[in-house]
Amino acid sequence: MGVVVQNDKKSAKFARCAYRKSGVRSGLAVLAGLAVAALASGCSQPERRTDAPAPPAQGQQRLQAPPARALDSYATRLRASAEARAAAAKRWGLEQVPLTPPPPPAVKPRITARAGFEVNHQDDWNLPPVFTTVPTKDKVVFLTIDDGADKDPAFLRMMSDLKIPYTAFLSDYLIKDDYGYFRRMQANGVTLNNHTLHHPYLPGLSYEEQRREICGMQDIMRKQFGKRPTVMRFPYGNYNQDSLVAAKSCGIKYAPIWNEEVYVDHWEFREDDKRMRRGDIVLTHFRGRDEWNGTMVDDMRRFLDYVTAKGFAVARLEDYL
Repeated sequence: MGVVVQNDKKSAKFARCAYRKSGVRSGLAVLAGLAVAALASGCSQPERRTDAPAPPAQGQQRLQAPPARALDSYATRLRASAEARAAAAKRWGLEQVPLTPPPPPAVKPRITARAGFEVNHQDDWNLPPVFTTVPTKDKVVFLTIDDGADKDPAFLRMMSDLKIPYTAFLSDYLIKDDYGYFRRMQANGVTLNNHTLHHPYLPGLSYEEQRREICGMQDIMRKQFGKRPTVMRFPYGNYNQDSLVAAKSCGIKYAPIWNEEVYVDHWEFREDDKRMRRGDIVLTHFRGRDEWNGTMVDDMRRFLDYVTAKGFAVARLEDYL
């Protein structure tokens, strides 16, 4: 019987070994002899390092172990994050640990003006929509805080410890004594938005006066915080067509107001049924003991205890716009 080999010396040598081993021999002595002969003639396979990984069987791919370790590391980080959140909730006197919001939506919802909140030419002039609720199936609400009067460092620590997102709407006449406080807020991931220079009743002003209030605050935001916002809140929630036209001319795309307002000692609801809904925008203010019977920390405790008890997580408004 002939042996088909490749035309090179190494293949020929292993072919001769294979031919000799294929002879009709039996018994342990013969097998031992074959092994000795193979070693003596250099026909054995090259010695494999003991520390090298074993080659995969023919037709198989080597399995990769790292994903299992990565999953274990991810689970460890999640557990540590949950434990830290629980410890923070206890430290700040919350009744329950705040719920974690879902990831931001891959497709942003379409935001339109709330029915009855439109102005003439709302759609054909493409004016910023005024809305109180974001259309979403996620069981989330959005926390927004207005003006900037009180600058409580404990509030910053609390929200950072608990990892609660919120949006600040700032008026320059109240923040100019301490821009640094709001820069620290911004460094923690908080979005800073426009609430006009002096917090006036906008419908009582001319178009040019309204534009100065809005665009002037845009300039302050750019100078102090690095960018002009695309979101603003009209003071007191009051506006007219001139307000929206002026806001658009200053680069504003959205004008959210609110569906609930939380104080340090009570809640107020826009809807008659006094029920919180998915996607509702909640308003509160930067206020302290000078004006309220409590602090910003007390206010946030009331807010978080209520929304958590109702099964809502607090999400970041800009993630849905």
